[in-house]
Amino acid sequence: MTEPLPIDEKNQPLITHMLELRDRLLRATVAVVIIFLVLFYFSKELYALVAKPLMDVMPAGTSMIATDVTSPFLVPFKLSFYAALMLSMPFILHQAWAFISPGLYRNEKRFAIPLLASSVLLFYGGVAFAYFVVFPLLFAFFTSIAPEGVAVMTDIGRYLDFISTLFIAFGLSFELPIAILLLVWSGLTTVETLQKSRPYVVVGCFVLGMFLTPPDVFSQTLLAVPMWLLFETGLIFAKFTGKRIRPDDTNEQ
Repeated sequence: MTEPLPIDEKNQPLITHMLELRDRLLRATVAVVIIFLVLFYFSKELYALVAKPLMDVMPAGTSMIATDVTSPFLVPFKLSFYAALMLSMPFILHQAWAFISPGLYRNEKRFAIPLLASSVLLFYGGVAFAYFVVFPLLFAFFTSIAPEGVAVMTDIGRYLDFISTLFIAFGLSFELPIAILLLVWSGLTTVETLQKSRPYVVVGCFVLGMFLTPPDVFSQTLLAVPMWLLFETGLIFAKFTGKRIRPDDTNEQ
């Protein structure tokens, strides 16, 4: 009868994985902290950059205000952290990929790398679309409908919360083509089924726009229409790339 393995030998694979996970998380954290420290040094300029779409359309003689005593410090601090997290996302995803890739098959690795890269680019594309297209139109509309005698003076903390919500909403909505590809490749649905569901998807885009954006029809439409176009783009790519990822090399890693 063979003797049982020592406890440390039994747990060696788990301990090795946990140590590697710790190292990956530590590297990702250090990357975020380093980028945050650099951005916080330029926090005033960074806030001026994100506030530019609003400042460009505000009436002459008006400005943004800070209604909280700590806002002049905390708001740029939060903005620097959000920006550091966003800019370090490629490195964070690379660390996650390096941790899970040894357990994937060759065909899974072949598709995962383009999907990860596309996801990051699409998220950044959504953020850029919000900043360069949506914000100028949205803020011009809001400031133009202010009642007579009302001075438009936005609090810097509320403004940061507002644009952060829109950045996340547009960034995630631009991931729709990736979600469609994964659904079709996994076999959970087909392109034909999604095409038949197009009317419901269009309605769903406007419903999501209602929940993810401020309560006005203008911003809801600016989110819903791109989501519908991204849905159509995802269908096109899914149609040309096949029904699902086939495990051609299931025995090879």
